[in-house]
Amino acid sequence: MPLIADHAYLNTRVSVMATRLFRSSEIATLMRLPLPALAERFGLNAILDEQLPIRVRSRAVEQSLIQVLLAELLILVRPMSPAERTLVLDWGSKYALFNLKTLIRGKLYALDQQEILDNLYELPEQMRLSDETKAGLFRAENVLELLRQLESGSHRALARQAREIYEKQREPFALEAAIDQRYYAGLLRQVMAFKDHHLDPLKRLIGAELDRINLMWLLRFRFSYLLSASETFYHLVPSRRLLTRERLFHLVNLETFAGVLAALPRPLDRLMSESPNLVEVQRRIGSYAAQEALWVLNRTDSAVARALAYLMLRERDLLLLFALVQGQLLALPEAAIEIAVELAEPSCLWSGSRAA
Repeated sequence: MPLIADHAYLNTRVSVMATRLFRSSEIATLMRLPLPALAERFGLNAILDEQLPIRVRSRAVEQSLIQVLLAELLILVRPMSPAERTLVLDWGSKYALFNLKTLIRGKLYALDQQEILDNLYELPEQMRLSDETKAGLFRAENVLELLRQLESGSHRALARQAREIYEKQREPFALEAAIDQRYYAGLLRQVMAFKDHHLDPLKRLIGAELDRINLMWLLRFRFSYLLSASETFYHLVPSRRLLTRERLFHLVNLETFAGVLAALPRPLDRLMSESPNLVEVQRRIGSYAAQEALWVLNRTDSAVARALAYLMLRERDLLLLFALVQGQLLALPEAAIEIAVELAEPSCLWSGSRAA
């Protein structure tokens, strides 16, 4: 009975929070608001301090929006079972991994410590890299020592794999790719451990997210970074939905950007048809993943799947809001802001997106 009550409470909480999601027309409405009105509506007072550099104001807005997302995440995990709570917290731990990448780049390029600190997300205790993120990790002499320190904490498996790859290759790209791969593979393993009514909606939700990530990685690695088919395949995390291992193996061996899009399984082939560049593919596959999350939110009774779907949609909304605010702070042309908030298609071709 307590578990049933917890799920009923969580479902109710998710339904209430879902009213905060932007409606389809709301971004267009927000586009017409000046910065003071946006600041008042969303509590973003930092954007009004004109004495601060634009970069500082922009970073403060980003920090504020991410903290809104993670505060809601912590509310939602309270009534969850241990397995459910771990899954959702691990989804949110991507921001700790962003911090890890910032620390790694700081060590690699000998950046000023204050500059590194300014670019770290302020995270709740449950999601931090360790209790010594700003002390022990900061004092690490190099990347390998930093990763070794992490091996004593909750990210030990990820840190160990990343260290082993970096010891072999000494390549920053390979290191960051390994961190990303381990993160998504871990989420998928946790989802597949569910054996009850949560499994199917979670597979649909995380499967759509992996389809999005895999398509973007595949196109970027093959046609922007010019990696080989085998190198590209090595960095992917096969989905249990559309872009399975067999399909990815076929796609990475295709020689053109357009050829990959044409060979995608349904409905992605239709959705990506004639996309001229990577920016447009990103917009379309992001919209597809959002629609899948919306389906899980509105049409399933799995409380944990609905909570995670809400958080994914909420994150998307907050990132669009950040793009809107940043565009106004930088005084970008309205057409450029419309592209950034996905109200318009990109008009310029991405270099290298059309391969002969």
